[in-house]
Amino acid sequence: MKTLFITGANKGIGFETARQSLQKGFYVYLGSRNLQNGKEAAEKLQAEGYINVEAIQIDVTDQVSVNEARTEIAQKTEILDVLINNAGISGKYPQPTLNTDIEVFKEVFDTNVYGVVRVTVAFIDLLRKSSEPRIVNVSSGQGSLGLASDPMAPYYHYKGAVYPASKSALNMYTINLAYELKDTNIKVNLVCPGFTKTDFTGHEGTGTVKEASERILKYALIGNDGPTGQFFCEEILPFTTCPW
Repeated sequence: MKTLFITGANKGIGFETARQSLQKGFYVYLGSRNLQNGKEAAEKLQAEGYINVEAIQIDVTDQVSVNEARTEIAQKTEILDVLINNAGISGKYPQPTLNTDIEVFKEVFDTNVYGVVRVTVAFIDLLRKSSEPRIVNVSSGQGSLGLASDPMAPYYHYKGAVYPASKSALNMYTINLAYELKDTNIKVNLVCPGFTKTDFTGHEGTGTVKEASERILKYALIGNDGPTGQFFCEEILPFTTCPW
């Protein structure tokens, strides 16, 4: 049975992605900063009949917590097939370029960028043991420089100095990661789940968690001939990569 670890999975898009991964036959390690919330999420899925799931405590902003999560999972499995870096925060809005406190930048980047780096580095050895390892980093169309600078783009007026910048940084990190891994069988891609109705967006949005999770999971399931180092934003440009 293939294994999958997803961060920030106790609610919202992460939780639904965990559910859909179980439906696809994965054994799912459900990452949650608060272990009790993670256990409750896992129990909810188990009550639905999905038994191959368990909660893992992980705070992506804490290197000790990340290391402990890696140790715990490594004690349960020698191989990790899929890593989905889903955990993220938006920061306080509005985020004007000249009046947003630098601490907000630090907090958001610590989760959205440095957190992904911490988790990826910690788990790369388990991923290397898989025959078809996949890393999916959950990004946003707001991190696309091409879309952000295009007045005709659907979310052109949704601006913020912090959250979009963190996703732009994540995009660049992922491109470089994919390049460094290009001679391996590890596929690394970015996926924008779309403007989804969750707690994260104040339950505003045009899409459902089911649609968002399907977009994410699609790139966890690609074959060895699939893409790597690409940014997929299907809500805006169906089945193509976003302009950078």
